[in-house]
Amino acid sequence: MTNPIKGACLCGRVQYQVSGPFEAFHLCHCSQCRRSTGSAHAANIFASPESIEWLSGEDLIKRYTPDEADVISKCFCSHCGSLVPYTSLNSGKLIIPAGSLGESPGIEPDDNIFWRDRADWYEAGLKAPHKDQGP
Repeated sequence: MTNPIKGACLCGRVQYQVSGPFEAFHLCHCSQCRRSTGSAHAANIFASPESIEWLSGEDLIKRYTPDEADVISKCFCSHCGSLVPYTSLNSGKLIIPAGSLGESPGIEPDDNIFWRDRADWYEAGLKAPHKDQGP
């Protein structure tokens, strides 16, 4: 991918664009990612920190960095709470929440990591009826 892809938080105050190439795309089922996202898993794309350009709202971004060394950080819009890209303190990689992108990143997930930690209801959710709109 060479053309920039735009992304934003839910309220649109934080906007960015990223240019590839993307290095990896993981669906992480660890308990930290589940709690951080409030979902069954995180969907994170990894890239070089130089691949992001902030278009607006960078001053609204807050970072949660836990005191415990093994707990992940996260960055979010301080207005709407949506997760936004951040640079990992451990790896130095840019972590892009895939759901914050405005279009397809042009890659598919590489894997489901920490599968043994997945929510016990995850697979049942995949088998549940699919509907085109809300209940």
